[in-house]
Parts: sequence; C-alpha cells; structure tokens
Amino acid sequence: MDKASPQFKNKYTWKTILRFAVILIFGIALAILPLLKFPQTAYWVRVVGYTGLYIILGLGLNVVVGFAGLLDLGYVAFYAIGAYTFALLAGGQFDIHLSFWLIIPIAGLVASMAGILLGLPVLKMRGDYLAIVTLGFGEIIRLLATNLTGLTNGAQGLYSLDSPTFFGNVLKSGTHFYYLIFLLVLFTLFIVNRLNQSRIGRAWIAIREDEDVAQMMGVNTTYYKLLAFAIGALIGGLGGSVFAAWQGSIFPDNFNLFVSINVICLIIIGGMGSIPGVIIGAFALIALPDILREFANYRLLLFGLMLVIMMIARPEGFIPSRRRQLELRAKTEEEAKITSRETGG
Repeated sequence: MDKASPQFKNKYTWKTILRFAVILIFGIALAILPLLKFPQTAYWVRVVGYTGLYIILGLGLNVVVGFAGLLDLGYVAFYAIGAYTFALLAGGQFDIHLSFWLIIPIAGLVASMAGILLGLPVLKMRGDYLAIVTLGFGEIIRLLATNLTGLTNGAQGLYSLDSPTFFGNVLKSGTHFYYLIFLLVLFTLFIVNRLNQSRIGRAWIAIREDEDVAQMMGVNTTYYKLLAFAIGALIGGLGGSVFAAWQGSIFPDNFNLFVSINVICLIIIGGMGSIPGVIIGAFALIALPDILREFANYRLLLFGLMLVIMMIARPEGFIPSRRRQLELRAKTEEEAKITSRETGG
C-alpha cells in the first residue's frame, strides 16, 4: 500500500492519537496521585516516588548502554557521587550549607567529570571487559565511601542534611519530593529524547551497531563515547542528589551493587534503547514487588517467575525500540535460515 494513501494516513493518525492519549492519562494519574485520599496514600506516594528515581537512573544508564552500547555495571558509582556531593555541601560534616538548587547542578557536574575519568582508560574496551572494569569502579566508590571516614564519616554515614526550600517554603514531606522527582523525570525525558533524535543519538547508534564501521565513516568514536559516559553520569548524579535530599541522610550501604543490577535489569525488561521501556521497566521492577507484598512469602518467587516468562516470551523487552526490534527479528530470521539449511529443510 502506498504510504501516502488516505488509509495509511488515518491509521497512523489514530495510532498516534491513541498513544498520546495513553501517555496523557498515565501522566495525569501520576500527577494527581498524592491528592487522592485512599488507604496508605503516603506509602504509595513514596513507592511511586522511589520508582521515579529509578526512572531517572534508567534513563541515564540507557544513554550509555541502550544508545551507545557500552555495558556499564557500575552505574551506582555516579548515583553515590551525586548523593555525597549533596551531603557534603548541605550538611554539618564541613558546616557548608549551600542552596539545594545550587548543589544539584554541581552534583551533576561532579558526577559527569567522574564519568569522563572512568571513560578515558576504558575507551578501547568492549563487552565483558568493559563490564568488569565498570563493576570494579562501582565497588571502589562504595569502599571509598566506607573507608574515607574524614570525608564521608564512613559506615556511620552523613545525616541531618538540609532540606530544600522553594520561595521560603521548606520541602520536607513525601508529596513535596514526589513532585520534585516528577518534574525531574519530565526534564530528563525531554533531554534524553532530544539527544536520541539528534545527530549525537545517531552517532551513538552507529557506535553501538559497529564501532569500527562508524569510525571508518567519520564518526569520532572517542568523543561520542566519552560524551555518553559524561551525560549518563550527569543524570545519575542528579538522581543521587535528590535521593540524599529526600532521605536526609546517606550511608555507603545505600549504594551497593544491587542498585546497578536493578537499573540494568529495568532497561533489559523495558527494552534496550527504548525510552518508554525504561518507565515500564522501572514500574515492573520497583513498584511491582510492593504490589505483591500481600503475598509476602511468595512474592519473590512470583516476581522471579514473571521475569523468566517475560524474558522467554519477549526477550526484546516490553516496549523495544524500533531499531532493536528489527535487529532481533533479522537475527531470528537468519538463525532460522541457518537451521533450515543444516537440517536440509
């Protein structure tokens, strides 16, 4: 069918309208959640707010892993750097009490610099080797936070951190931070989506598909890989600073390996390189276990079973990016042809 035909246009229009309507309804529901009165409202505000933090982390890691194809298993390091930057600049450890709105960009920039420092020595590494190095980097940051007692107060952590203020109003309640995280998620979604559709995004995709070919085609792979590390780290630092402000205290155990595992899992579940997939993956991985809390003795079993079934039935994720979906389809068709030739079918 000709793509210019009226039927194609109508189909595309209705599909776009339906998608926009679903997104709008979902966004409105999240926006009014704290205003609704139902049992355990405060608890669910905290659960969804915590899920929002993981959406921010997932969007940042998706830049590195999903767009640029750089397997990073130590992403929690940038989360921790952002959180400790906030704690040191808004607490009593050194009696520095800067404004929250000033610390947020500082935390993002410090984490971004750490991302560049991590990226420089691993530019030539790929796949498993890169994963091992980044995994070690994440553990190094956690151990430094534990052992540098003069700076981080060690395992005792940093507490009594300053609360943000907005036009003279102190932001302390869960509802305040819920809306702060909600706005930060929207801002991050906008930035990441624009990057994905820009020349930078196309360069990252070229590197992910085949770095050698991308380099031969004139893509400055060194620059774009460092840029992916820097932007991903910056987003992680922003999330960490908001987390520290919300908690009012931080400890090294807040930044263990399982945070990195959760973030990489939500990207895989939602769909590698897919921005909507990050949101779905975060709700599936972070909020769903709390929904299943009534089945306390079996919820981890049920959750694990659902993950296994999903990975078998839909390995590309809930909402895969179009390019990723085409890649998997082509790979499956090629494997089917090879199998057919080997079996004489």
